[in-house]
Amino acid sequence: CVQPSVPPVPNYKLSMSIPEWLQAIQTYMKMLQYNHTGTQFFEIRKTRPLSGLMETAKEMTRESLPIKCLEAVILGIYLTNGQPSVERFPISFKTHFSGNYFHHVVLGIYCNGRYGSLGMSRRSDLMDKPLTYRTLSDLIFEFEDSYKKYLHSVKKVKIGLYVPHEPHSFQPIEWKQLVLNVSKMMRTEVRKELEKFARDMRMKILKPSSAHSPMKERPRGKSLSPRRRQGSPQRRACRRDKS
Repeated sequence: CVQPSVPPVPNYKLSMSIPEWLQAIQTYMKMLQYNHTGTQFFEIRKTRPLSGLMETAKEMTRESLPIKCLEAVILGIYLTNGQPSVERFPISFKTHFSGNYFHHVVLGIYCNGRYGSLGMSRRSDLMDKPLTYRTLSDLIFEFEDSYKKYLHSVKKVKIGLYVPHEPHSFQPIEWKQLVLNVSKMMRTEVRKELEKFARDMRMKILKPSSAHSPMKERPRGKSLSPRRRQGSPQRRACRRDKS
């Protein structure tokens, strides 16, 4: 039988512009195809350190199996590592359609004063967006308008922090630093919140919310050694994340 061809992993060339490079990454993802099987081929735990998720991304390039939106975000981070001018951050959507809620995530991109995205979806206009949007709110409203075509109403938008370019980082990805209940807000309010957040992100003054929470959750007993104490806030954070 004929072996299915494995798409080559894109390599950045100095002659490429950043938009061309992002297009090459997106083309590669499309060649892997969207996973319609109902079986998730790669386990992605959002609370894992970045280093572990990058190992999973390597596995994706080796296996060349179809992927869904969450895997596409991890793969997009992996393939854009080492491009310090390209900032990456997760954008999650919660939508409502016909009595059901749906969740979707893409990888937001910020480079050279412009926003865009990488990702995978069943719908071609709910994944990658070109690096042409002047503001973060322009990009988010573009997704909202795309959702309207499928009669989905966007309920919540969650924006994470920039993902470090250090593939061996033990820091987990911050998935939801800003959570907007957009269905209960005017667009002017949403724009104001997003632009303030985007400005703070560009100035790199935001810290992961998870970095603050272990302080509150530390055991009261002072006799515990720091080494033994380290694990518990992490486990609690994991449990809370599932809810």
